[in-house]
Amino acid sequence: MFSRRKFLTKAGAAGAAAAGTALAAPPVIAQEPIRWRMQTYAGATLGQYVTQPFVDAFNKAANGEMEIELFFADQIVPTGELFRAMQAGTIDAVHSDDDSMAAPVEVGIFGGYFPFATKSILDVPVLFQQYGLADIWREAYAKAGGVVWLSAAGQDPCNFNTKKEVTSLDDLSGLKLYTFPTAGRFLANFGVVPVSIPYEDAEVAVQTGELDGMAWSGITEDYTVGWADVTDYFLTNNISGAWIGSWFANEQKWADLPEHLKQLYMSCMEASHTYRNQWYWGGEAKLRASGEKLQLRSVPAAEWKQVEDAAVKFWDEIAAESETKAKVIEIFKAYNGVINNAGFPYSES
Repeated sequence: MFSRRKFLTKAGAAGAAAAGTALAAPPVIAQEPIRWRMQTYAGATLGQYVTQPFVDAFNKAANGEMEIELFFADQIVPTGELFRAMQAGTIDAVHSDDDSMAAPVEVGIFGGYFPFATKSILDVPVLFQQYGLADIWREAYAKAGGVVWLSAAGQDPCNFNTKKEVTSLDDLSGLKLYTFPTAGRFLANFGVVPVSIPYEDAEVAVQTGELDGMAWSGITEDYTVGWADVTDYFLTNNISGAWIGSWFANEQKWADLPEHLKQLYMSCMEASHTYRNQWYWGGEAKLRASGEKLQLRSVPAAEWKQVEDAAVKFWDEIAAESETKAKVIEIFKAYNGVINNAGFPYSES
């Protein structure tokens, strides 16, 4: 027979065991990661350098909580439809310039290569972070609705790679060039015939004679994507010192992300900007100095000044279109005034 003390001791132990069983944590059910689809303006060969590093870094750091699947130029929708597709939720995120993706915002014309707005790759983050362009872009996309502008960064200059030798402005006349919408509009003043085709078709279009070349990139991309294999000359004169490209997301998808994933996304994105800075800056120098596929040519500076002067008139034409555009142009003018007065290495003088 149990004594009263033993009975209470054993009863208490049994109760505690039962309580422990009842209060044990339920089994963890694996939660499906958040999945996004991103499309870049770049084809697969270029995309591995300009967009893929961000996706790889983010997916690894997200540790299974979120996964981004990257699609390259025109794989889900044509580049010109990227804004609408992102707004509708067909695509969750985009890396592109505003101009190419036909963003229905007043600042859209300044994305890509706006003539002579920049001289080098670092001008872009300075303009956005120190001169107020970020606030203007953020407000413009908020007004459009459905899409959030996240960040802008610079890339390569807009030079010309052609089948024909170009050593004067007259040589540009009649050239059929693959280029950006606004750049093409400007270059038409010098007889260039802008051609709009899917990115991945450009190389073949040169081989078939549909194109005479490209006014789309610097020399790094020419070698990377194969354009240096189908053209013969590289014009060292450019119409812009750096491409202005941005990162965007569907507004609702961005709002739904937990704050820690938003912060991770932004951190990986900014790190990818740094990678592109060195990849392009080093590539432009190395391939001009030692590249063996493209022969370098130049239009004399005195003659090229006609193009620079035409850009000033172009700026004023754009500024007259709206208050927002005028505000952006004033920022470009203010910044160019600063770097021109700063002298070398910010400007040539």
